[in-house]
Amino acid sequence: MTITTNAQRRLLQAGAGIGAAGQPGLGSASAAAQAPTASGKPGDFDFLSGEWTIRHKQLNGKQWESFEGEATVIGMLGGLASVEELRIPARNFSGMGLRILDVEKKLWADHWCNKKNGVLNPASWGSFTNGAGTWDSTDIDDGKALITRGVWDRITPNSCRWYQAVSRDGGATWEENWIMEWQRAAIRLP
Repeated sequence: MTITTNAQRRLLQAGAGIGAAGQPGLGSASAAAQAPTASGKPGDFDFLSGEWTIRHKQLNGKQWESFEGEATVIGMLGGLASVEELRIPARNFSGMGLRILDVEKKLWADHWCNKKNGVLNPASWGSFTNGAGTWDSTDIDDGKALITRGVWDRITPNSCRWYQAVSRDGGATWEENWIMEWQRAAIRLP
């Protein structure tokens, strides 16, 4: 089996003990976001800077599993880059998201790596349109084309959502397999 980009991310997380199952998903209708357009600009990820608590829901077979996590996100280079450290203490897992804007192409590259192997995976590419960001990558799973889509939406000053869906039929239908509900962490004073 040959799998690349976001599919690797899912396998790396599974290998690190990040499973799935617990509640039903949001269904394929919410995964039917439009394909990415070239509209990226500096500061698109500014909303994500700060400390976060995250409620994960991940699909394992036909069951959903819920678990908690946290993240620290730092914007850099005048809004051209965003670095995320994702932590799931109960699973002894941490990883890093690296998002960098290609100013000329007006597209964001979204890379991933985790502490288990330290390998920075190839990017998925996307941008924000009408308040939602969509990143698509084409992978190969058991010799068949697989489109993996990540979407940032429901963005407010104190919350946002990221979800992932896959299509095995060229984008005609989608199956969500991972949902992250982000909530800005309460400020802790010393």
